[in-house]
Amino acid sequence: MFDIHRVEVEWGGRPLILETGKVARQADGAVMATYGETKVLATVVSARAPKPGQDFFPLTVNYQEKAFAAGKIPGGYFKREGRPSEHETLTSRLIDRPIRPLFADGYKNDTQVVITVLSHDMENAPDILAMVASSAALTLSGVPFMGPIGGARVGLINGEYVLNPLVDDMPESSLDLIVAGTTDAVLMVESEAKELDEDTMLGAVMFGHQGFQPVIDAIIKLAETAAKEPRELTVPDHSALYAKIKEMAADDLKAAYTITVKTDRKNAVDAAKAKVVEALIDNAAEGEAVEATVLGDQFKKLEAEIVRGGIIETGNRIDGRDLSTVRAISSEVGFLPRAHGSALFTRGETQGLVVATLGTGEDEQFIDLLEGTVKAHFMLHYNFPPYSVGETGRMGSPGRREIGHGKLAWRAINPMLPQHHEFPYTLRVVSEITESNGSSSMATVCGTSLALMDAGVPLKAPVAGIAMGLIKEGDRFAVLSDILGDEDHLGDMDFKVAGSENGITSLQMDIKIDGITEEIMKVALAQAKDGRIHILGEMSNAISEARSELGEHAPRIEVMKIPVDKIREVIGSGGKVIREIVEKTGAKVNIEDDGTVKIASADGKAIKAAVNWINSIAAEPEVGMIYEGTVVKCVDFGAFVNFFGAKDGLVHISQLAPRKVGKVTDVVKEGDKVWVKLMGFDERGKVRLSMKVVDQETGKEIEKEDA
Repeated sequence: MFDIHRVEVEWGGRPLILETGKVARQADGAVMATYGETKVLATVVSARAPKPGQDFFPLTVNYQEKAFAAGKIPGGYFKREGRPSEHETLTSRLIDRPIRPLFADGYKNDTQVVITVLSHDMENAPDILAMVASSAALTLSGVPFMGPIGGARVGLINGEYVLNPLVDDMPESSLDLIVAGTTDAVLMVESEAKELDEDTMLGAVMFGHQGFQPVIDAIIKLAETAAKEPRELTVPDHSALYAKIKEMAADDLKAAYTITVKTDRKNAVDAAKAKVVEALIDNAAEGEAVEATVLGDQFKKLEAEIVRGGIIETGNRIDGRDLSTVRAISSEVGFLPRAHGSALFTRGETQGLVVATLGTGEDEQFIDLLEGTVKAHFMLHYNFPPYSVGETGRMGSPGRREIGHGKLAWRAINPMLPQHHEFPYTLRVVSEITESNGSSSMATVCGTSLALMDAGVPLKAPVAGIAMGLIKEGDRFAVLSDILGDEDHLGDMDFKVAGSENGITSLQMDIKIDGITEEIMKVALAQAKDGRIHILGEMSNAISEARSELGEHAPRIEVMKIPVDKIREVIGSGGKVIREIVEKTGAKVNIEDDGTVKIASADGKAIKAAVNWINSIAAEPEVGMIYEGTVVKCVDFGAFVNFFGAKDGLVHISQLAPRKVGKVTDVVKEGDKVWVKLMGFDERGKVRLSMKVVDQETGKEIEKEDA
């Protein structure tokens, strides 16, 4: 019934199994991949022909995690999986990025890759397995995919590189790096690091590249017996059309790409294209009109030739810079008066307005993963409105690009945040990109660092980011620092590096050609370091370390500890007590299972009142300590004083003053504020207090000889 093909290989100390022919047999390609007891199914379906007029490659990658894979039932009202989570979206992007450049030029058939996590053993992360399974399914499918690729995760534990570390080992790692590529070259890198140097990061990339070679061999072995016949792809010859376009527009485009202002340059390019369209489409002789999509492809090809050739030949770029110069930078903090922290970061024609907000435990984000529910104390949200590039467009929920750019900036900043127990705030950063011409994600990194320091968040060090580009023609190449949007679109690499003066915290690389070498990466890392240090210097003109105090409008948080057996009393039946504390003091109160209590308010008096109230419930007064109290009742033999929250004690008439007292009301009356010392407890456990041993002016104990 089943024509099953199976390959097994030892990889990173565990067996990796790739199997096809049993599940999802109607897909063009389907592979069940197993690593440990983590199991994913990857399928590929590609249309037999492109849609008429299709001018781009419509590739979609959908990674989905099923709750049953971890023996769970989804939360929420509907109890089923809904829209993709941020983690699923990021993993979809992670797989898309290395496979997209390997489809044959000219292939524009609608193609969908669907990866489903069916089982998760809580030891082997499914994202790398999903990438491997996708590569295998594409290789078997018959579509013109110039793979296979491999992928691996690299950790750095106790100074040693580790291939595909287990989930439980990752908290000990100072590096979380994912690398993908072919037999000969690296195509994609994604990482978060704890201030590692360039050589260490490059070593990790090459270690991972070497580490996934057995996977590529296994996919090839599977394909030798199970791959479908390759689809025929006929790429039409448009060389004659290209020659016409070049003759008509080359000089105009060369002139346009000497204009340094983006909008003016765009207008000049559009004018050159309009002239070509008029000649070859609008006014063409009957039957000789060119398809708009074909003309557009060839015109873009001419743009790339002019821009790339100019950079390779002269070393001069579109805006007149040399290869390594960073555009002019302006940094400003405290931009928004009511925000807890804010910054306006401008680099050339790219600008980000970044705002930091400090919150409490109530503001933590609960994230439901297969591994369990986790709480996020740091959130970074990136928005890219269409006006930032002078266009109109849809406004709505964030897309994959916004989520990906936000996570990249999050990875760059996260290693530099203080430990949560040292700075117990929930942090939310929002980056609004107000102008864009190249690397708004790296502007977000810089702006986030500035905004957090402006808010008083004690970062370990300021962080900056820079985007590098590549132009490669044959054996000649040029690495570009701080790339423009046009250099990104027409270039071969998007290489983003973020970090402090001490080292790299995040590295992301995407290659649009069939991979780059170790030599090119080494040049790019060195050039990026120089650029990053320069940007940090420019940022320091605005702020170089966290403010010593939180902003005027930021909440203050006091952390205290109460015995676990007192938590129930502080909360009260049905939450009655804690609600009363919040309502009457105005402070927010969060109690954790271990007895940690976080009290937050912008008003210091409110925090103090809440602390005193909770202490009165959960703590016991100490003998020999002095407390401030209020006289609540006067009787013939003394005064009752409320001195420790809800606790009262008696000051006997003999303890009211250093002299003999005839009548209690001669010394105190109800409502008076007094200082008392806890002397101890009588035989019935009643509290004994004294006023006469305490100076009522200062609240300090009177020396015995003075008393």
